Amino acid sequence: MTSTTPRSLQLELELEQARRHGRWLSDEEQADLSQQRRRQDEALLHQRRQRRKLGMFAAVCLLIPPLWPVAVALTLYLLFPVTTRRLALATGISLLAVGGLLAVLVGALVVALLMALF
Repeated sequence: MTSTTPRSLQLELELEQARRHGRWLSDEEQADLSQQRRRQDEALLHQRRQRRKLGMFAAVCLLIPPLWPVAVALTLYLLFPVTTRRLALATGISLLAVGGLLAVLVGALVVALLMALF
């Protein structure tokens, strides 16, 4: 029969941790582990808040017809965050490459026009 005192619960938790890790953890390791868990919990909470804000913003964008493309983009981001991020990165790099090519093309045309005039 197990007692339910706080100390016995703490010992049971430490025993379970020791079984998972294959050894007893030192006080510093336990503190590091609990701090890591706290950081993960905070990151998860932050992510939930951000997703809720983006969801509300997408709902507002649905009410205003000129912002429908923004609503579609936000919905895609909320449903498929990794894929949307990759797609946005690829699109941004492509736009930069096309912009650079157009700048070089315009520069070459200007030089050719100046050479033809003078």
